[in-house]
Amino acid sequence: MALVFALAAVLPAGATDLVIAMPNWPSGQAAANILKVGIAKKFGLEAEIQPLGTLNAFVGLDGGKVDIQPEVWRPNFDELIKKYVTEKSTVTLSPRGVAAWQGLCATPEAAKTIKSVSDLADAAKTKILDTDDDGLGEMWIGAPTWLSTGIERVRANSYGYGANLTLVEVEEDVAMAAVDAAVATGRPMVFYCYAPHHVFELHKLVRLEEPPHDDAKWKIVPARDPLWISKSSATTAWDATEFRIAYATAFGKKHPDIARFLDHVDFSQEEVTKMSYALEVERQLPIDYATRWVEANATRIDGWAKQ
Repeated sequence: MALVFALAAVLPAGATDLVIAMPNWPSGQAAANILKVGIAKKFGLEAEIQPLGTLNAFVGLDGGKVDIQPEVWRPNFDELIKKYVTEKSTVTLSPRGVAAWQGLCATPEAAKTIKSVSDLADAAKTKILDTDDDGLGEMWIGAPTWLSTGIERVRANSYGYGANLTLVEVEEDVAMAAVDAAVATGRPMVFYCYAPHHVFELHKLVRLEEPPHDDAKWKIVPARDPLWISKSSATTAWDATEFRIAYATAFGKKHPDIARFLDHVDFSQEEVTKMSYALEVERQLPIDYATRWVEANATRIDGWAKQ
């Protein structure tokens, strides 16, 4: 047995041809696996899926450890794009993006009292969000590893509502289960939201009003600064949002056919919502969903590969 372990330590793992980073949100997980199955079908290359946050994925793309990242959100990661795409040219972004948005949402019960971010700064109004009787309302602002979560904390501090709300950071599946329970029981809840997303298929949510985006009032210090949250400020809505596929430039040069394939992937908002619904609500495994998706969209996959 000791010899087996010793050999395992020195022999290479199962051979894979490329590495696809997988985000920890459902549409990103589905997309990563769709790319894996699609590339295997059309090009005969086997991909390894690695769960990675976007920051680590970009480091991997730059250093040759990662080949593809299926969802890079903008403007969230514009600093990384500036460094690795614009300046170093080690990462390439697909020319096709999926339009998106992000902000704050309220359940129907909460929306009766809280209609805008200015209402969140009113402790008399946010007390309806207090579920543990500590005098402070609670609000989910995202998963602990998301860059948007830090930006939401910046926004809470800048708008002023961070002083009378407990800002909760937990994984998305936990937060969405809380939304489901809140709507079912008529309990008020306000939380960070983004679309495309399956939650809008399940519930009639209200997006909170806030001032339109203004670059002059949106100063986000790069996250590489340990004090970036305290040094940043943002008192307007998020800028127009989208996400795109990213791949290592070196990988694209080595496999120009796959690079062209990635450049022509054209997921729609509706499809991304369905991906999220399938994984989060129907509890389908990402690889199983992806396999069925590729089979059902064989002609379209062929089109991406033949461009």
